[in-house]
Amino acid sequence: MTDLTRRRALTAAAALAATASAATLVAPAASAAGHDHDHTAPQSFDEVYKGRRIQGRPAGAGGHHAEHGGGYAVFVDGVQLHMMRNADGSWISVVSHYDPVATPRAAARAAVDELQGAPLLPFPAN
Repeated sequence: MTDLTRRRALTAAAALAATASAATLVAPAASAAGHDHDHTAPQSFDEVYKGRRIQGRPAGAGGHHAEHGGGYAVFVDGVQLHMMRNADGSWISVVSHYDPVATPRAAARAAVDELQGAPLLPFPAN
């Protein structure tokens, strides 16, 4: 076994301090992310984005898929964009399903970007 030198002791102390600091910085962020299950509906919006009218508002209860949108409805040019809220609080749509975003407004904008001028067709609910 090697002798403990001053350099090794200081290196070990620095490594321990760095690890403790990193754990302290990461823990609150992980805790906040883990508790981001606030399922209150976002604020309503109504705007024109790249020439398309996008709207979002709290939705009335009912319908088979009402729980997926978290009680919130989004429309592109008057056609409802099928939305779903993920467990982490992010949102996805039927148009940009693999690109979660932070808000329904961002999901509507992502759908407009993805549609590239094509009309949004109604999504058949089973």
